[in-house]
Amino acid sequence: MKAEKDFLRLIDLIQAGHTPTQAECEYLLAFDERSLEASITRAVADSMARQKFNNKGLVFGQIGVEIAPCPGRCKFCSFSEDFTSFEPFSMSDEALYAAADNFCSSGELFALALMVMHHTPFERTLDVISKVRARIPAKTQIVANLGDFSRTQAAELKAAGANGAYHVWRLGEGCDTQFPATQRLSTIENIKAAGLDLYYCCEPIGPEHTPAQMAEIIMKGLDYECFQHGAMRRVPLAASPLGHYGQISESRLAQITAVVTLVALHSPEITTVGVHEPNKLGLMSGANAIYAETGANPRDTEKETLGNRGLDIAACKQMYLECGFDIA
Repeated sequence: MKAEKDFLRLIDLIQAGHTPTQAECEYLLAFDERSLEASITRAVADSMARQKFNNKGLVFGQIGVEIAPCPGRCKFCSFSEDFTSFEPFSMSDEALYAAADNFCSSGELFALALMVMHHTPFERTLDVISKVRARIPAKTQIVANLGDFSRTQAAELKAAGANGAYHVWRLGEGCDTQFPATQRLSTIENIKAAGLDLYYCCEPIGPEHTPAQMAEIIMKGLDYECFQHGAMRRVPLAASPLGHYGQISESRLAQITAVVTLVALHSPEITTVGVHEPNKLGLMSGANAIYAETGANPRDTEKETLGNRGLDIAACKQMYLECGFDIA
């Protein structure tokens, strides 16, 4: 068995410093996940990423602070008011502090993401950020994960203590969601204008998404000079109108993660590549960022994701060690 010559030429170029174009990303993603080319893609991404990131695995955490039936009605989200089983819930200050303390107790957490609903009142979001900022070590970054917001609000997030924000132009935006791409991209521009780190991802990936669709989303992260890039597969929810598509394999997710990594390698702005949800194949394919999770989770049908879909810090650290990483 021999790999395609055009593929090998492209891999040689990437190893020499070339950043893949959108068309080249599409080409790499078109290979079957079980192919020799996919295996080489993952191996090269893993080797080069370990050099770029000094073999350091970064520990991240996310607290899902709010739950509510969401009028955003994203077809892949367990909070969609069209099919959610959740009742409204807002984490108390005591529970928020306990979760933050638990994540930060070992001193190894690089960043803590605070997730609220798309329509959570903005003042509530600022209050959560400021309280957690005052509670946790100064070295631990805070990442805001919320709905769309203005440039003025982006500056307010930073003033409250946020270092970055997670925001994505998602696969199926405007079709599987109620939000036009222009609205999502405007928020990304606001994040950058405020001097916040942009946390980005190619998501939520389903079996129906084409290499061309994924390549376009991946390149947007590079275009906007994101701080963290990554790949996340969609979790099939039984009540969701997308549930019948099923789920891509961890092998396919690892291949996509590898392509994201090859795009990110030569960007000075991109400092981490995430794979969601945490898995060893992704960490052996270029990723160096995984998230522990507690509280609400849009991929889960349980009110508390920890112990269901969510991992704790210890489990994430063990996964890094099993994959040969040093903990940053």
